[in-house]
Amino acid sequence: MYAVAVNGSPRKGGNTEILLKRVLAPLTEAGWETELVQVGGQKIRGCQACYKCFENKDGQCSMKNDVFNPIMEKLLKADAMIFGSPTYFTDVSAEMKALLDRSGLVAIANGRAFKGKIGAAVVAVRRGGATHVFDTINHMFLMNQVIVPGSVYWNLAYGRNKGEVEGDAEGMGNMKNLGQIIAWLGAAIKPHLAKFPAPEA
Repeated sequence: MYAVAVNGSPRKGGNTEILLKRVLAPLTEAGWETELVQVGGQKIRGCQACYKCFENKDGQCSMKNDVFNPIMEKLLKADAMIFGSPTYFTDVSAEMKALLDRSGLVAIANGRAFKGKIGAAVVAVRRGGATHVFDTINHMFLMNQVIVPGSVYWNLAYGRNKGEVEGDAEGMGNMKNLGQIIAWLGAAIKPHLAKFPAPEA
């Protein structure tokens, strides 16, 4: 089993990265292959609505000059996808939004390639707006037949300066629980994915 966590924060070693690593830890302990991928601060353009992905059906975006396609390749391979973002004006970072729009559309164009995968949103927030960030990420998952597990609370933790989320015991505990739930869910659904019904036109 393979889980990829995508960091939408441009701040290396920041709160979002800390939270994602916390989610991945129980998965690593459970024997999963895990990887943390950086999109925040990287060159990635928004969707151009060219719909070439529906023509090419190759699991890629027609824009080849940024980090999207290498990340998309990992998402297509993954059994679980964890998308993390800081809270920017009550929403995801610009890089995360670009990834959500493009990966969601490419997946739909390729037979809903994300269907049956596990998807989780993780949010770092200073004070308010985190539930909207959480919803933005989950909306792409839910439109793509991704299985979204719950945890003991919304998957968010509080902190502004680097490392401050580690002082949010409830938030950090939630991240650990989320990783454990993903590991449990992955083991439970893996034998049944071949029987996942194809979407109706």
